[in-house]
Amino acid sequence: MELNQYLEVFIEESKEHLQACNEQLLELEKNPQDLSIINEIFRSAHTLKGMSATMGYEDLASLTHQMENVLDAIRNNRLTTTPETIDVIFMAVDHLEDMVQSIAAGGDGKKDVTETVEKLKLIEKGELLSVSANNEVAASAVLEADQESRYDEFELTVLKQSKEQGFGVYEIEIALREDCLLKAARVYMVFEVLEKIGEVIKANPSVDQLEEEQFDQEFSITIVSKENPEDIKAKIMKVSEVVKTDIKSLAFDEVNNESNDEVLSKSNASAPEVVGSSAMEKTQSIESEVTPVPEKKGSAKQQNNSSKTIRVNIERLDILMNLFEELVIDRGRLEQISKDLENGELTETVERMSRISGDLQNIILNMRMVQVETVFNRFPRMIRQLARDLNKKINLEIVGAETELDRTVIDEIGDPLVHLLRNSVDHGIESPEVRKAKGKNEEGTVVLRAFHSGNHVFIEIEDDGAGISRDKVLKKAISKGIITEQSAAGFTDKQAYELILSSGFSTAEKISDISGRGVGLDVVKNTIESLGGSISIDSKENEGTIFSIQLPLTLSIISVMLVEIQKEKFAIPLSSIIETAIIKDSDIMNAHNQKVIDFRGKVVPLLFLKDIFEVPSEPAEDQFHSVIIVRKGDKMAGLVVDSFIGQQEVVLKSLGNYLTNVFAISGATILGDGQVALIIDCNALIK
Repeated sequence: MELNQYLEVFIEESKEHLQACNEQLLELEKNPQDLSIINEIFRSAHTLKGMSATMGYEDLASLTHQMENVLDAIRNNRLTTTPETIDVIFMAVDHLEDMVQSIAAGGDGKKDVTETVEKLKLIEKGELLSVSANNEVAASAVLEADQESRYDEFELTVLKQSKEQGFGVYEIEIALREDCLLKAARVYMVFEVLEKIGEVIKANPSVDQLEEEQFDQEFSITIVSKENPEDIKAKIMKVSEVVKTDIKSLAFDEVNNESNDEVLSKSNASAPEVVGSSAMEKTQSIESEVTPVPEKKGSAKQQNNSSKTIRVNIERLDILMNLFEELVIDRGRLEQISKDLENGELTETVERMSRISGDLQNIILNMRMVQVETVFNRFPRMIRQLARDLNKKINLEIVGAETELDRTVIDEIGDPLVHLLRNSVDHGIESPEVRKAKGKNEEGTVVLRAFHSGNHVFIEIEDDGAGISRDKVLKKAISKGIITEQSAAGFTDKQAYELILSSGFSTAEKISDISGRGVGLDVVKNTIESLGGSISIDSKENEGTIFSIQLPLTLSIISVMLVEIQKEKFAIPLSSIIETAIIKDSDIMNAHNQKVIDFRGKVVPLLFLKDIFEVPSEPAEDQFHSVIIVRKGDKMAGLVVDSFIGQQEVVLKSLGNYLTNVFAISGATILGDGQVALIIDCNALIK
């Protein structure tokens, strides 16, 4: 039988069954006596075993078979569920995920899982794991989690490729003498040695922290090299005041961390183009219901039964979206022509086309919508492991997982959410002892929620942890030169908290200071803003913190207000506009060398777009000005233009790689008359 045609189906269904296993195992940990959960896991394992055997993946089938035996013994009351059993099953699921990922990458799915199979056999026989075996399982889990947290996706890729090309991948633990006075100098000398014999991939603590001597006596460096480990060790030990060097060679499986929850961007792979009827229809594909036209007229019952759900390759939807975007541009052109010609029949036809294309637009956008659950469902397992590693008790609550977002936004939002969740767990939630001393519940709560509001989706991450110290944030921001001492006095609490999103805010911050918040958060902010979204922070010391992310429903077709500055046309997204107004010269005031107006009791700064975009213009004696009031969060600004043209739906086009850094311009669009209008980035102007 030709099995290649079923490979994509196998991969997608396998991923879904493994995700189901992960979710149900987390539930089983909370309710170890619930046999219905065991039955669910058993069914997933049984199906996966059958599919693997059919496709010829014997290692996969063997491991799932042994896992199935243990689950069968539990559901038939021959065994009881213990934490050790759950740990080993989790380990088996991790191996299965690695094997499926290998198959998806074009591999053979083979992996040495003898050790895990033996542990499952011991459990099946009713023999308790020995103390050493227990320790081994725990150590393995900690090692995996530790490596997941130490290397990001880019570093893992570099390490994996280096391994494939015959390089050695080494983690080197180095210790300096207790009385070493010039620690930074010794670190520099070690780096000099290593850079001559290989490539340094990562340092822990970071290079900046090492340079500023923000470590005790020990640090670690990950390198790739073709040198012998003993030779590497000998060269490092020649550096003065180095007293210990331990080198560990990383195996391929340790660095090839493809199953890591952080590698979320890979989760939305192209869906296979086949008809399906199982649970695999839910994720990583777009569903559309169609009713095929029967060849012969049949009964109503027969016609109802013909309704099916089909899988559509996401690339085809991308092509469809691109074609529709071109249609929107031509629609605008036709509307302009009909307006110029003033022909009744043409106007009527164009209006009808506009209505139909509007309906078509809604259908296409809905087809591209994916539930945020496809990202959220990977986090419970990650939080479980983090809580174990940090010896904390954490309850993750997920609300609104059915909320839908455009697939392009879904692809990008995974990594920022991972950073924010790790931040809340690692540095927001206190240890059980500290929480108890504060009179809190020992178990911390992290809430991940999503909801629609207008043309936006909001994702919030809320924890009931230590909160953020305003004073410490301001002090740190002043010391880093991010703000001045004078400006700090006028900062609201919210403005102070959002300083932790600044680039370089906590480059040299120790973990204990201001709850360690800010690590990597500038990257999170940049990613979200590149999606046309925004992030805000609210916090109360000792009560907790809320990170709120606002995202557009879609990125490609947006509603704008067209404006004119001299002879040039610009587009301002309606989502940023509060209202438009005409003001007189006498309404304009000056404050701190900035022109401002009084807008409903608030002082709003004025920005003259002709000056910002350096549009050639002649001095005007007009006493009236057209102003568009825009808002980002709680900040507002008035954008002064020459005239308003009107509202319009436009297709947002990228400016390309050569124009990525144009200030306050997020893209461009082609108008009905063929002109190009630049789309203004209100967020950049307000900043």
